[in-house]
Amino acid sequence: MAVGHRFDSSILREYDIRGIVGRTLSSSDALALGRTLGTIAAASSGRIAVVGYDGRLTSPSLEEELCRGLATAGLYVMRIGLVPTPCLYFAAKALDAAVGVMVTGSHNPPEYNGFKIVMNNKPFFGQEIQRLRDLAYRGVWVEKNGGIFETDAMAAYTTRLVKGFKSNRRLKVAWDPGNGAACEATMRLARGLPGEHVVINEKVDGTFPNHHPDPTVEKNLEQLKKTVLDEGCDLGIAFDGDGDRIGVIDDKARVIWGDQLLALYSREVLAKMPGASVLADVKASQVLFDEVARLGGQPVMCPTGHSIIKSKMAETGAPLAGEMSGHVFFADRYFGFDDALYAAVRLISFLSDQPKSLSELRDELPNMVNTPEIRVDVSEERKFAVIDEIKERLKDQPVEVNDTDGVRVNENGGWWLIRASNTQNALVLRCEAKTEEVLATLKGRVVEQLKLSGLSQIPVELV
Repeated sequence: MAVGHRFDSSILREYDIRGIVGRTLSSSDALALGRTLGTIAAASSGRIAVVGYDGRLTSPSLEEELCRGLATAGLYVMRIGLVPTPCLYFAAKALDAAVGVMVTGSHNPPEYNGFKIVMNNKPFFGQEIQRLRDLAYRGVWVEKNGGIFETDAMAAYTTRLVKGFKSNRRLKVAWDPGNGAACEATMRLARGLPGEHVVINEKVDGTFPNHHPDPTVEKNLEQLKKTVLDEGCDLGIAFDGDGDRIGVIDDKARVIWGDQLLALYSREVLAKMPGASVLADVKASQVLFDEVARLGGQPVMCPTGHSIIKSKMAETGAPLAGEMSGHVFFADRYFGFDDALYAAVRLISFLSDQPKSLSELRDELPNMVNTPEIRVDVSEERKFAVIDEIKERLKDQPVEVNDTDGVRVNENGGWWLIRASNTQNALVLRCEAKTEEVLATLKGRVVEQLKLSGLSQIPVELV
């Protein structure tokens, strides 16, 4: 009887595999993952795998075992080294690889690590990760002679990032790759793009000594804000730990949130492709959906999740999509995967073509008041049940409910949202309104629903 491998159930997420190294994730997991992915790939004609890794201290050892597992299943493994995640996606597409795996903990703390997977250049998530778990447990792995090779993808990737770039005025740009995997690519862009460039936290350091590499949390952008003001920059750009999410600061050191950023990108894309669909996740502002419609596009609200959105883009042919979390997807002149470095290049190009500053463009969008993304810890077993309870309670209420992903209720010209996180044992909450008074009312609606489902720990952001 074959002896298989059991993954810790907590590391098998909806969109990737992620855990704490030494506790829930180990090198044996990496080896088993490689053997299992290789076995799945063996059912197709593809024999090429591409593997990259981020700047975390544990990434090289995990990458080595992963490559060994893929090779023992008969794959020819192309190791592209320390790169941002979108470089891995790019290399997998360029080589038409059967499997692409990025060893990365994304924006999690330093003790975390994991794997983002594409198979035949499509997202590998959801039920496919559960199937991988079952195959590994059975341990019926293909054993063939493969090979491991080292190759450089960074030069080709960064060359592609600037292909067709046009600049009608020189901008001064501050960059913060956050000591993450995007450092080298950021430096190449700063050296190659026109204008002036100021780069901070430009050396890879898996301990993230300056700030946590998550640009959706405003406190992580304080250094970049200061640099923008001190250096008189036109904008600031930050990346997360593996370079697939972007954060943007305007010339007044204000954050341009993910939905505002997508509204600006929509101006350029829809001017060339009138009537096209623009996808955004359920957490995005109504301002974005209204702006896409005003520009002549078709706004489409999607469930949260980069893998889900990539799949939906391919299905609908949408040229542009994005999430509040900073994932931006361009299928217009690009490949349709989330690439924060390419999004940065497109933003610089767009802004250089405008007579207005980024802050002026931001101020043209309607001003709403809203909460940040709020998380409430709820057990894995309970979080989806809470959503079902809320839906049932609202079924006979005179309110407009959107159940694309959780419960989003339109009320008094604003909305409130409660959804179950796919990556954490938590509920995700958000409210938006035109005035502080209405916002307070909507926050009260959320608190009411949480209490009715027996959740007594109310976040301070809702009080």
